[in-house]
This record gives sequence, C-alpha cells and structure tokens, in this order.
Amino acid sequence: MTSDLTRRGLIASAAAFAAVGGVAISNAGAAAGPFEVTRTEAEWKAMLTPLQYKVMRREGTERPFSSPLDKFYEAGTYHCRGCDLPVYSSQTKYDSGTGWPSFYDALPRAIGTKVDRKLIFARTECHCSRCGSHFGHIFNDGPAPTGKRHCLNGVSLVFRAA
Repeated sequence: MTSDLTRRGLIASAAAFAAVGGVAISNAGAAAGPFEVTRTEAEWKAMLTPLQYKVMRREGTERPFSSPLDKFYEAGTYHCRGCDLPVYSSQTKYDSGTGWPSFYDALPRAIGTKVDRKLIFARTECHCSRCGSHFGHIFNDGPAPTGKRHCLNGVSLVFRAA
C-alpha cells in the first residue's frame, strides 16, 4: 500500500511538471529585497540572455541536461551571474543524476531562501543573497553531510577556476 501511494505521488508530481512544460514561472519575479545590488528590469534584460533573464529574474527553469555545468567538475568556485558573488564551492558539487548542477551546501551567507508554491507541493527556492537572482531549489534528498540537494540552473552561475 505504501509503495502504491509513493508511486502515485511521484506520478502526480511528474504529471504536474509535464503540464507546465518543465518550466515554473512566477509573475512575482525574483526574490523580494532589499538587496545590495539592484538594477532596473531594462538593465537586467540588457545584461542577460532571454533564458538567463527568464531563470534569474522570473524564476524559470532551464531544461534538464542542457547546462554544460551539470557534468563539470573542475576545482574552483561558482559565482552568481547577476552580481559575481561567490555562492558555491566545487568541493560541494556532486552528480545528482537530475540533469541540473547540484551541490550539497552553499558558501556562508551566499544564498537566501523562500517557500515556492508554484507546483502542487511546496519547495524551497534559493536565490543570491546580494542581488536576488534565482538559482533553483533545495531538496532533502542530497548526500552527507547536509542531506540537501541544491538543484541549480547553470545559466544562473559563472564558474571561476581555482
């Protein structure tokens, strides 16, 4: 009985995800401030590609397995594309098999979180603590030591080699 309920839940979640075309878009835009780095919508649009803008400023999601950063494992630091804040160390990156770059922890004070209720179930959204740009979501199915999976959009990040 339990496995039937779990299977149904997974199927319902997958159906909801497919119904929105694999993209969660918010009309509210990026996380509420105040943030140290601010720009007008015109400035954001001028500095970002349409996909980067959709993900970072409108809380969209890139297609799974589309980011070159997903299978990238060189030593260094991942920075916010919007303001260049160092946000994730390559030491916490791992292959989650989900098709998005995944980390089990962020750098201290680098990210903010909020509840995201755009799908059937509530998720924890994470964003840059300095400019509010959307990175992705945090789930409770990651590896030790945190048990967290920061499932991120590669278009929100810039890698800097060590």
